[in-house]
Amino acid sequence: MNGLCPCTRKWPRCGFDPWRKVSVPEVLLEKARLASQNAYAPYSEFSVGAAIRWRGGHVSTGANVENASYGLTLCAERVAVVTAASEGHREVEEVALWVESDKAASPCGACLQVLVEFCSDPSAVRLTMASRQGARIETLADLMPQPFRLREPDPERA
Repeated sequence: MNGLCPCTRKWPRCGFDPWRKVSVPEVLLEKARLASQNAYAPYSEFSVGAAIRWRGGHVSTGANVENASYGLTLCAERVAVVTAASEGHREVEEVALWVESDKAASPCGACLQVLVEFCSDPSAVRLTMASRQGARIETLADLMPQPFRLREPDPERA
């Protein structure tokens, strides 16, 4: 967060705690949790599932897939994006991540950059990051405030 209140986007903060237990879209989060059960994580034993809702209502899921050559490992978020993009989906509306752990984790920078590629307004895309202990909600713009872009996004591309 940039120090601004996530509720009002103004200073000072209102006291909102982004790590508190929150109510999230149950269907999307459950799909992410189920996807995490398909993770291939023999090296880290860190299972992650992602569920992404696209414009039009389509939901894609993904799980992390590790490789002995660590650089070839795929994160759950990118698996879900690539699956949907290859089917023609172009506009991310909401993301849910489930980590089979006691603490929620944020997406890595590479995953955030890939998600930004498929949204015209990162401040409108809500990311729910959840674990067995609770959930945290941020916008894509909060987590990736200055993404790399070669051109301005086209909101009509979807």
